[in-house]
Amino acid sequence: MDLGSYADLAIELVNTQQRDADTLGDLDGLREVLAPHPHMVGRLAHRDLDAMRGLRAQLREIFVAADAGDEEGAIDRLNTLLIQHPVHPQVSGHDGLGWHLHVNEGGSIPDRFAARAAMGLAVKISDQGLDRLGVCRADGCGRVFFDATADRARRHCPRHHADRPNVAAHRSPRNGVTAEVPPD
Repeated sequence: MDLGSYADLAIELVNTQQRDADTLGDLDGLREVLAPHPHMVGRLAHRDLDAMRGLRAQLREIFVAADAGDEEGAIDRLNTLLIQHPVHPQVSGHDGLGWHLHVNEGGSIPDRFAARAAMGLAVKISDQGLDRLGVCRADGCGRVFFDATADRARRHCPRHHADRPNVAAHRSPRNGVTAEVPPD
C-alpha cells in the first residue's frame, strides 16, 4: 500500500464541511463518510463523532497554513497530529494484494483515521512538497485538495477546476463570446 494514499482521508474528512452543509451532522453522516473505507468499521458513539469533527478542524488548519505559505505552522500542526496519533505499522495481506504495509489496525476509529490521515499527509509532503496542499479559491468553496499538476499551479479544487474548461468552451468564438479563462 502506498502510505501517501492515506492523505486522501484527510482531504475527504476536511471536505465534509462546507459553508452550506456538514456531512458530520450526526452518526449516520459519519457512517456514510467511513463506508468507503472497510478498514474503518466498528461501533460508533457520539464521542467518535466529536473526535472526528475535532480532527477535521485540525486537518483544515494544516491546509490553510500551507495554502497561506506558513510552512512552519503547517508542519507544526502536522507533527502535533503525528505525536497525538502515533503510527503503528503492520504488514498485511488481503484481497489478493500480497504483502503490503498498513498502519494502525487497532484503537478507536477516530484514532486510526487520524494516524492514517496524518501519516498520508506526512508522506505526500515529504515526497512532493508542502506547496501541493491547497484551499479552493472559487467563491464560497473552501474545499481542500492536493495539487498533483506538474507546475504546482492549481488554485481550485477538482470540482471547480473541472468547470473552468466548460466555461471556456461555452465562451468560445462559436458562441459569439471571446473571453479567456485564466489558467488555474
